[in-house]
Amino acid sequence: MKNNIMIMKKQNKKPIGLTFLLIIIVIASCDRDRNQPGWDYFPDMFYSEAYESYTPNPNFIDGKTMREPVEGTISRDFIPFQYTIEEEDRTRAGKELINPFKNEPVALKSGKEAYTAFCQNCHGENGDGKGFLHTSGRYIAVPRTLAGETAQQLKDGEIYHSITLGYGSMGSHASQIRPDDRWKIITYIRMVLQENDKKEKTKAE
Repeated sequence: MKNNIMIMKKQNKKPIGLTFLLIIIVIASCDRDRNQPGWDYFPDMFYSEAYESYTPNPNFIDGKTMREPVEGTISRDFIPFQYTIEEEDRTRAGKELINPFKNEPVALKSGKEAYTAFCQNCHGENGDGKGFLHTSGRYIAVPRTLAGETAQQLKDGEIYHSITLGYGSMGSHASQIRPDDRWKIITYIRMVLQENDKKEKTKAE
């Protein structure tokens, strides 16, 4: 009986001794400083050999890390606009460009939101050119009306051209308003602002 107890005690000491030894090894291996860096698992992944964007790079003939895009590359979400700011191209855009959201009620909510954010300060809540920037005296030039007969006669493509490249004293909004939102703004102008203007004039008559 005593022999069995002694054997069991010896067997119990082995796992404890191994565990203690393992703890010491782990602690020792984690002791890292500049003089004693220790060992790294997969050092090629731990110490990146990648070159920073603007640092010299001997792997390329021009010695640059930052590479130029392949010729003809188009940035994501960027659609080339094949028209110039000239009046002839504005007219051509009116003939060639088609509003994919024309007469689509589903586009009105987004169109109104985009109009309020980007257009209302100049062109006014009702599209009558009486926006806050003008009525407050901060902007001397009178913004064009988007609800009157002149705007109603414009083609959707012409308005899209104006938003994209600018027109008169209005600058380009291409960097601020996404292509789809430009069309939705036009849909909102057509279906809400211009229709309201027609109704008001009918009542006045």
